Amino acid sequence: MKVIEIIHPGGPEVLQLTERPVPRPGPGEVLIQIKAAGVNRPDVVQRQGLYPPPPGAPDIPGLEVAGTITAVGPGVSQWQRGDAVCALVTGGGYAEYCVAVTDLCLPIPKGLDFVQAAAIPETFFTVWHNVFERGQLHRGERFLVHGGAGGIGTTAIQLARALRQAEIYTTCGTSEKCRFCETLGARAAICYRREDFAARIAELTAGRGVDLILDIIGTPYLPRNLRSLAEDGRLVIIAVQGGPKGEINLLPVFLKRLTITGSTLRPRPPEVKAAIARQLHRHVWPLLESGQVRPIIHKVLPLAQAAEAHRLLEEGEVIGKIVLIP
Repeated sequence: MKVIEIIHPGGPEVLQLTERPVPRPGPGEVLIQIKAAGVNRPDVVQRQGLYPPPPGAPDIPGLEVAGTITAVGPGVSQWQRGDAVCALVTGGGYAEYCVAVTDLCLPIPKGLDFVQAAAIPETFFTVWHNVFERGQLHRGERFLVHGGAGGIGTTAIQLARALRQAEIYTTCGTSEKCRFCETLGARAAICYRREDFAARIAELTAGRGVDLILDIIGTPYLPRNLRSLAEDGRLVIIAVQGGPKGEINLLPVFLKRLTITGSTLRPRPPEVKAAIARQLHRHVWPLLESGQVRPIIHKVLPLAQAAEAHRLLEEGEVIGKIVLIP
């Protein structure tokens, strides 16, 4: 089968198309013939040599796929050959075939094609866990999403609007991205290149601040995030694109009784991710099937152009997701 290998840590050019044997599913696993695979920022960080696969995971990048089951492993009864699924995987998505844990496979939502389905698992699992489980977003709360035009951001805006009727704010790098996020349901989108988001949040909320922040930047944003939070506010950090280390003033944490937490999904045990899958199927699949929520696709590229997909992602002009097709 054709796969994309990372020949050594480096820029997008280290992604090379090569051939490998088709994997075999083990107990509790299925083999998926991939029709489409999502591209995510963790793939970029892995390519750079900064995010190694967890033990036992394939070294091939790619954390979400959609396709058709072609083989089932021992003990598998809930899926059969020919079933169309999307799946969260720990690696191996940039390929023609991929093994997936059965409990992390979900039926493709009615009305969606393989490309749209491939853009769902990584971002929707991440948003559900961090916004609704760890972040405990409640109905009508004020919610700030950093990087609103990305895969995580576009998903978080839509789900927060549909499930909690939240008052949503977001930060973006361009006016075009800001306008797009407002069409998705953000009350206001702040261009961080032109405005101090903390000052703007204070203005937009009449000084009250927001109840929850979903952050992908890390320490460069931490002081302003703490200023932007209301009393008893929660900050959930899921990436550190701006760096993991820095100094902050902890007094706002004490004075406003703030909660700071974070998570990373890839190394979590399958049973934890399976619990998220069940919640998504129950609460989010009906929204996808009704059209209230949709995966945002920026561009579809052939698998052989994985390097170009990474270049586009790193240039920062992508709205939504890039998807590869074998």
